[in-house]
Amino acid sequence: MASRSYANLFDLASGDFLDFPCPPRALPRVMTVPGIISDLDGYGCNDGDSDVSSSGCRERKIIVANMLPVQAKRDIETAKWVFSWDEDSILLQLKDGFSADTEVIYVGSLKVEIDACEQDAVAQRLLDEFNCVPTFLPHDLQKRFYLGFCKQQLWPLFHYMLPICPDHGDRFDRILWQAYVSANKIFADKVMEVINPDDDFVWVHDYHLMVLPTFLRKRYNRVKLGFFLHSPFPSSEIYRTLPVRDEILRGLLNSDLIGFHTFDYARHFLSCCSRMLGLDYESKRGHIGLDYFGRTIFIKILPVGIHMGRLESVLNLSSTSAKLKEVQEEFKDKKVILGVDDMDIFKGISLKLLAVEHLLQQNPDLQGKVVLVQIVNPARGSGKDVQEAKNETYSIAQRINDTYSSNNYQPVILIDRPVPHFEKSAYYAVAECCIVNAVRDGMNLVPYKYIVCRQGTAQLDEALGRKSDSPCTSMLVVSEFIGCSPSLSGAIRVNPWNIDAVADAMYAALTMSDSEKQLRHEKHYRYVSSHDVAYWARSFMLDLERACKDHYTKRCWGFGLGLGFRVVSLSHGFRKLSVDHIVSAYKRTNRRAIFLDYDGTVVPQSSISKNPSPEVISVLNALCNDPKNIVFIVSGRGKDSLSEWFTSCQMLGLAAEHGYFLRWNKDSEWEASHLSADLDWKKMVEPVMQLYTESTDGSNIEVKESALVWHHQDADPDFGSCQAKELLDHLESVLANEPAAVTRGQHIVEVKPQGISKGLVAEQVLMTMVNGANPPDFVLCIGDDRSDEDMFESILRTVTCPSLPSAPEIFACTVGRKPSKAKYFLDDASDVVKLLQGLAASSNPKPRLLAHSQVSFESTV
Repeated sequence: MASRSYANLFDLASGDFLDFPCPPRALPRVMTVPGIISDLDGYGCNDGDSDVSSSGCRERKIIVANMLPVQAKRDIETAKWVFSWDEDSILLQLKDGFSADTEVIYVGSLKVEIDACEQDAVAQRLLDEFNCVPTFLPHDLQKRFYLGFCKQQLWPLFHYMLPICPDHGDRFDRILWQAYVSANKIFADKVMEVINPDDDFVWVHDYHLMVLPTFLRKRYNRVKLGFFLHSPFPSSEIYRTLPVRDEILRGLLNSDLIGFHTFDYARHFLSCCSRMLGLDYESKRGHIGLDYFGRTIFIKILPVGIHMGRLESVLNLSSTSAKLKEVQEEFKDKKVILGVDDMDIFKGISLKLLAVEHLLQQNPDLQGKVVLVQIVNPARGSGKDVQEAKNETYSIAQRINDTYSSNNYQPVILIDRPVPHFEKSAYYAVAECCIVNAVRDGMNLVPYKYIVCRQGTAQLDEALGRKSDSPCTSMLVVSEFIGCSPSLSGAIRVNPWNIDAVADAMYAALTMSDSEKQLRHEKHYRYVSSHDVAYWARSFMLDLERACKDHYTKRCWGFGLGLGFRVVSLSHGFRKLSVDHIVSAYKRTNRRAIFLDYDGTVVPQSSISKNPSPEVISVLNALCNDPKNIVFIVSGRGKDSLSEWFTSCQMLGLAAEHGYFLRWNKDSEWEASHLSADLDWKKMVEPVMQLYTESTDGSNIEVKESALVWHHQDADPDFGSCQAKELLDHLESVLANEPAAVTRGQHIVEVKPQGISKGLVAEQVLMTMVNGANPPDFVLCIGDDRSDEDMFESILRTVTCPSLPSAPEIFACTVGRKPSKAKYFLDDASDVVKLLQGLAASSNPKPRLLAHSQVSFESTV
């Protein structure tokens, strides 16, 4: 039964609020007067199919995110809006990774609500002064979109929190999903107002806008589009519980490049694509790529960095030096452990406090000497979960302080207020150890900031009277479940749920020798200082340019409605084979060769019954009864199955097991190829395949006379694919000196004799026609998988040989819109049957005598 997911956006909302209106015209590349739209921008052009692009203009990047990197507040005296850059926004900082002449345009919302009557004026000011395009979402829509779907449903799910019961997360609400899609549509419309689709690069950020790429790709098929996810991506077992899982996956796959902080997050995404959409991925020259309808979607794995200049400028403030002296005096003769976290259920603050309590219990010598300073940033969300986490934090802190406090000592200090940057930097610089104990977090840049603050600056050293050449040290205790953990190889990694292990890690960090602390610090500082936010942005954009470089070498077709929309991207000469076109050639020719694959071509791949339908038998007989035709079914199936299925087709030629066996018609004998009569290697292959079958649930071995095939279609997709790769390597090693070839196909690994292929069948039949003074003037070949590509290649090679008096009309056709050596495609098996029926209707069949004079397969191979 089909799921009730809203793949069709037109069913998503009542009214016209989700219709696809023709978007506004793109702003001209160079605006002489703000807001004046040029009529030369190709208004009405649906797609970047044109090869015309602007020249001599600045390179532009369009950065799209939920919030603009702009702060807004009303002037108390004038009541007018005052805007300024948010210097701490990563969206603003990433500009450092672009060249100086790059124009950056931001699209996003403001953190304040602007009255409708002021929106036009505010939008113009933001465009003129900040190159920002604001998206003014209606209040109710904003609430349902951000606080509703993003924060109540996506954010908990992406942090591994399932709504198992109403008290544990919010259940999926389609009203909130509708708001999410509507908000994404509004963001996309704003991008369309400013984009030049031929030249501009669009970079979309984070889980708030995961279906936005679909809207942009629908409007501009060749848009250059990157997406970066700043949160975790959950495992497929978690993600698959989302009712709109396919729509979001397809939204992301409408990007050209998708970025993740860690390999784990990328691996989870790829696993979801494999399990839910049936997509396989592979590494291409060091880059992970997904083939999606002829487009390669590249995967980028690179954690974001910090802005070194911004942080160092804070360290050089006089207020930072003053606060640092104050904090040093306050914690004189004590070792400070620092925690800086948002107040939410995933940051593990209470687990951290329990570990500190255990540390003090197990190490009485540290009582009175160790202080945990926990800075609590304001919560980004609201609800009972946040309040419960806060209550638990205060309760545990109070218990620890009641137990271990003395006159001049308090082991836990909670700073639960907005802390300015200079003060936070002072605590970073003083702390002997920094602990980040989150149970799940996307990236978390606290450890990076701590390392830079511990390094200090020359100006800060001078202010404090500290020698500039004095060694710097730092120690990190980080959770395994945060994005920055893999990049901090010198940190002590912990499972935050293991209280004893976290306490032991803190003890090790405090008691480690200074020389080792220095080595670990230097290693971390080298990484953090070289992999800053500019490096991250520059690297992402270079990969996006690489991912988009072939956009105009292929033709694009868009199909699918709503969030099911995707673009098929194929070579310029590749087109659908129309019945009228081929019938015209069919009628004017007299010596025709027709080659048809079986599974997936004349019988649907998904069909439970693999027997040919009466419809297929009828059309094959009609084609075979035309004396001008030679028709062959060329299949990987065994000869017994093919003989049984086509017993009523007197004149049909059959090639079984990819051409190892061949029969010209029903009354002729099956002939085996002499190319590889030695099949002793099967005794070596079968035990190996049996080993993998026993260890891979859902796999099985198909035994053919000339080949062995290991199937893993019913196995776990990830494990089956992994085992197939390993089996391929294993068999290639075992058969290195044997006359056998190991190939991998869709859900199979096959071992067959060397030199045997479907292409050999096509070549042999065509050369038989030539040698019989009956050279073909029409060749049709239809197939759907990799083995059929051999036929396409062989036909093109054979018909160009000098022995043919003239080149025949060739129709090489693949089933499905995908990259192929064929020039044509048909969508599915039903299209193939319709095409064959069109040819049969154009035939003039007469009774044919069985021909026994064909050159035998064995003698001519």
